Amino acid sequence: MTKFTSLLLVIFTTVLLSACDKENDSSSLSRILARGYINVGTIFGPTNYYTTANGFAGFEYELAKQYADSLNVELRIVPTYSLDELFIKLNTGEVDLLASGLSITDKRLQRFRFAPSYETISQKLVFKQGNVRPRKVADLTGTLMVTSGSSYVENLEKLKQTNSELAWQESTEFDSEELLRKVLSGEIDYTIIDSNNLAINRRYYPEISIGFSINEPEPLAWMVSENSHDDILASLVEFFGTVHHDGTLLALDDKYYGHIEQFNYVETRTFIKAVAGTLPEYQPLFEKYAQELDWRLLAAISYQESHWNPTARSYTGVRGMMMLTLATAKQMGIKSRLDTEQSIQGGAKYFKRMIAMMPDRIPTPDRIWFALASYNIGFGHLNDARIITQRQGGDPDRWVEVKSRLPLLQQKKYYKNTKHGYARGEEPVQYVDNIRRYYDTLSWLDEKAKEQAIALQLAQEKSQALLLNDIVNDSVNESTSEENATESILKEEEVTAETAQ
Repeated sequence: MTKFTSLLLVIFTTVLLSACDKENDSSSLSRILARGYINVGTIFGPTNYYTTANGFAGFEYELAKQYADSLNVELRIVPTYSLDELFIKLNTGEVDLLASGLSITDKRLQRFRFAPSYETISQKLVFKQGNVRPRKVADLTGTLMVTSGSSYVENLEKLKQTNSELAWQESTEFDSEELLRKVLSGEIDYTIIDSNNLAINRRYYPEISIGFSINEPEPLAWMVSENSHDDILASLVEFFGTVHHDGTLLALDDKYYGHIEQFNYVETRTFIKAVAGTLPEYQPLFEKYAQELDWRLLAAISYQESHWNPTARSYTGVRGMMMLTLATAKQMGIKSRLDTEQSIQGGAKYFKRMIAMMPDRIPTPDRIWFALASYNIGFGHLNDARIITQRQGGDPDRWVEVKSRLPLLQQKKYYKNTKHGYARGEEPVQYVDNIRRYYDTLSWLDEKAKEQAIALQLAQEKSQALLLNDIVNDSVNESTSEENATESILKEEEVTAETAQ
């Protein structure tokens, strides 16, 4: 065998092994089942994946967990901060699929494969409230910045074909939420964000306003690599067909987005101001009587009831911080509904009773939403709505299905066949949605305050350590100087003594 032939054989073998490695890296259902876990790539953020005091959360995380459970394998989330990095992980086989609210676009279809769509969103150009609203591309007069690698770039490139003056900056350093904060601080004038992500963030940043949509609504879907096996895509088709049909997707969508479809700028601003100015006076009482409940949920209920006004009263006769009826106050052992502490104590006790009355088979958080509805409309009327839901083929243990039937209690053809009769069924739906919004916003503000407190404490400790270090150094330097001075004097004395001799 000649040297040339040997070289060709080495090259051929290397290429063959490389091809085999690539085949092994490609995702397949059989490989996932054999190893017992699935790697899912995603982006950190409120719609995808984040950490809470009780563990991990996020729409995409929970949906991915459902998929892993359906395969009876362990879910391993591989989160990143960069879309470009996410695509690399998919192409190299580090992850089996991407679950990160990714739009199906023409360019992406050329490089990847997609599972069935589970949601449709639009992309909004946003600006700061109080500035001139841009209603079309030609109205843009300042700096527009978007995240690099996003579908926003692809849509902007399409717009530029008919709007040659359109210009923008792409950032690999900042995510969508950070760019929103840059809009608010005036560092940039505009950014673009998905409508579902915007709905969540406007609860925390109410000064963000919508200019216009930059595209037609786009479907979101999970992504797999171009060379992935057909079996994993087939399993995803089956999975999404199941969660669409059995209501799982509907319930998950309601959990994260169902209560934030409507945005009220004044209401959100007012609530955030009340959290800063009014809540601190009453927070210790909410913490005291919440006990096993999250005190922030109890505070959210109170804000919905009275806007944290101890002397609030309604034409229906309810009064105080938790707006208790006279009968409920007596049941809870409350003597004065206008006494702030007694009212919070009574409201907490009554709400816990409502939770305890829910059937054990109803999981959290649905049992919380049912309990809130009972707090507002009464347990009997809630059960009437659950019975109607069951009669219509719905799931009476899912809030998302029952809340669509509660308004039927206002229609004679429905309430005449119920045990408790007519009720203003739309009220508990709005009531629960409001409390969920207040609770989410308060939780976010509270977590941010804790993060700032920790950062401040660390900064103070660092400052104290540096100060202590300076004091020690000064002390050492001073001691060294004294020693040197002493040595110098002794030497002078020795010289003087020698001279005298």
